[in-house]
Amino acid sequence: MLKVEGLDVHYGAAQALRGVSLEVPAGEVTAVLGRNGVGKTTLLRAIAGHQPVSAGSIVWNGTLLNGLAPYQRARLGMALVPQGREIFPLLTVRENLQTGFALLKRAERRIEEEIFELFPVLKSMLNRRGGDLSGGQQQQLAIARALVTRPKLLILDEPTEGIQPSVIKDIGRAISYLRKKGDMAILLVEQYFEFARDLADRYAVMERGQIVLSGTRAEMVEGDVRSRLSV
Repeated sequence: MLKVEGLDVHYGAAQALRGVSLEVPAGEVTAVLGRNGVGKTTLLRAIAGHQPVSAGSIVWNGTLLNGLAPYQRARLGMALVPQGREIFPLLTVRENLQTGFALLKRAERRIEEEIFELFPVLKSMLNRRGGDLSGGQQQQLAIARALVTRPKLLILDEPTEGIQPSVIKDIGRAISYLRKKGDMAILLVEQYFEFARDLADRYAVMERGQIVLSGTRAEMVEGDVRSRLSV
């Protein structure tokens, strides 16, 4: 389980997160919702080690992560799929996937067939450059690259952004499959309410760097959540 408690983050004098607390259990999808600019990506960057924290703690399966570098957190089983995908455009699909091997022991350095079962389009494009793929295909590649590392915590930053509806369904099915396996904690940041609602076991809504609503899916009052997402 990932446990975030009392997290503060500053950019210079500006405070981006204020006392954020969150739990992300294994076998569940925890969705963080909110408008643009409320601190969702900052929260993910802090968890992944790309943004220093001013106060609070980040604990993963009993290990305090504060002060650990991103690669050290990755070795503990954390994988981040960043907003904007950030694949390598000049590398082939195969080479992009193989960048995940850096975290694996030599004997484990293979692309599991399960990844191609989740994203079949990638298998037919292994020798194409990443930059030649559509936005939806690049998003599938970014998620697949994270899965190559065999993570126990998968962090997804707005995976539906700018993606066509058919690919959004494919990504949703993949997330559902990974949740049902039961051994992976999934933290999903989204603005697309219906996508997050249908996948989430737990949710948290952010405003101005704070969590203002949270609970289980069964406890969610859709009207309250939607009102905090509308512009």
